[in-house]
Amino acid sequence: MSFGGEPPAYSPPPAEEPAPPPQPSPQATPAQRSRPVYGQPPQPVYGQPPRPVYGQPPQPVYGQPTHQPGYAPSGFASALDRPTGYAPPPPQAPSPAPAMPALPLPVRKGRSASIWLFGVLGFAMLALIAYFAILLGTGASVTGMVLALVPLSIVLFGVRLIDRWEPEPRSLVVFALAWGAVASIGLTLLFDLALTVAVGLRNDFFSAVVQAPFVEEITKGLGVFLVFAIGRRAFDGPVDGIVYGALVGAGFAFTENIQYFGISLIEGGALQLTMTFVLRGLVSPFAHAMFTALTGFAMGLAARRGSEPGGVIGAGAMGVLGAIALHAFWNGSSLLGDFLVLYITTQVPLFVGFILGIIALRREEARLTRLRLNDYAAAGWFTPEEVVMLATPAGRKAGMQWAAGLRGDRRRLMRSFIHDAAALAAVRQRALHGHDAYAASDEQALLNRARATRAQLLAY
Repeated sequence: MSFGGEPPAYSPPPAEEPAPPPQPSPQATPAQRSRPVYGQPPQPVYGQPPRPVYGQPPQPVYGQPTHQPGYAPSGFASALDRPTGYAPPPPQAPSPAPAMPALPLPVRKGRSASIWLFGVLGFAMLALIAYFAILLGTGASVTGMVLALVPLSIVLFGVRLIDRWEPEPRSLVVFALAWGAVASIGLTLLFDLALTVAVGLRNDFFSAVVQAPFVEEITKGLGVFLVFAIGRRAFDGPVDGIVYGALVGAGFAFTENIQYFGISLIEGGALQLTMTFVLRGLVSPFAHAMFTALTGFAMGLAARRGSEPGGVIGAGAMGVLGAIALHAFWNGSSLLGDFLVLYITTQVPLFVGFILGIIALRREEARLTRLRLNDYAAAGWFTPEEVVMLATPAGRKAGMQWAAGLRGDRRRLMRSFIHDAAALAAVRQRALHGHDAYAASDEQALLNRARATRAQLLAY
């Protein structure tokens, strides 16, 4: 007997009782089974459970926990009968792979409106709401606002079609709308009040053909100037200028329509309100957007040519004069003769010419985008086929159809790929003129984004 938890010492069998020969392995050949190796412990048969010694209870090992059945093998005939093979531990689970870092974004400076500007516009909006509540009453104001949403939605849909593949920064879009709807309207009302106090009431012709075009286009043009000043790096060309000008004009028309619709409801009831809604909301919803778009077009054209800020503002001033003239012509044609005849002969052709001009500008934009992306294709960033897909209307359409057929419908990725490529071409154009201090940073960020998006599009 041993103490201290040691197992009993091994005692060999007496000499007169030789140990039984080892059992041959079941996997051994007949020849190997017939030749036992004497003097060595029997080798265990791996892959089979050990055979317990029946009729004898297992000997406990004092000082150590007893093995539970099924946890570890027990009941070997002797200490030498234990298997000598080493069973490696199960492999450890790998640590989670690090998450993919967020893709870099272009520098926001020069591409967004300050929150303080929205704060100022918010206070002005509260004053404007009070003005309408006093002038029109709550019911007429709410009715006018609901109806005014219809022409606003039409204009915004048209702007979306123009700016589909290179959308402007959201904060600048909201600021342009808010300036037209709040600040421009407020400044116009203040000027009208001051002029009324100074000279008294004016006749309809003077108000419509002289005062309204002059004051309204200056206040709306000021909003386009502010967009250029705070978002210079997002004001890349004439199409961008048209977008910002149209947004300012759409915001102005929205608030002005609330007033016209409310007054029509108060003075003439549902019949007069319906006529005003058809004329202003359905027949000519793009009027103010077209006028102010001339200001934005002139500024964007100067920016595309690489003019200094002073030159861009000078071009914008010429655009304001053109917007005033177009506005006066539009209002005068509705007062100086049969409205329907003048609308068909003058205003409809003017609107068609405006649409054709935008189509021509979009084609020029696509040509310039393709030219700039070819610079990156020559450096190996894009293939020639990708340049066609990313820069041309037909290629973009084909790319979207191809992405829709991929697993999981990857049109969202394709749209992002096209947007980043268009923005990259604009950054390249600004870098060539040397007016963008952040062009190199934006270029690297957009190239990395384009490469990552391509990898996701092609992943299976």
